[in-house]
Amino acid sequence: MASRSLRGTRIGSLSMETEEGVEFAARFQAHYDCPNGHTIVLPFSVEAEVPPTWECRCGAAALLRDAEQPEAKATKPQRTHWDMLLERRTTAELQELLDERLELLRAGKLRRSA
Repeated sequence: MASRSLRGTRIGSLSMETEEGVEFAARFQAHYDCPNGHTIVLPFSVEAEVPPTWECRCGAAALLRDAEQPEAKATKPQRTHWDMLLERRTTAELQELLDERLELLRAGKLRRSA
């Protein structure tokens, strides 16, 4: 250590290693085209499986150049509060509850909520 002084080097930000003898993995550049006119170029290993879509910086889905649009995944429709309510009660039961509550409200036994 005495033969190499570290004085004046920024140890945290500079590496003392060289790239001699290092073989980098073979790479290629994949080009993605955004529907908003942006182009994204990303390096991938030749062994990597390249995704057909990539999220653009604008938030849109950019498609790999010369690739076909992948099929959209089947999704369940979003359940609403009404759908969940109908899983627990029938429409007739709900009408009966509404009538009871309206009767109590009109009789003054319930106060209106703001």
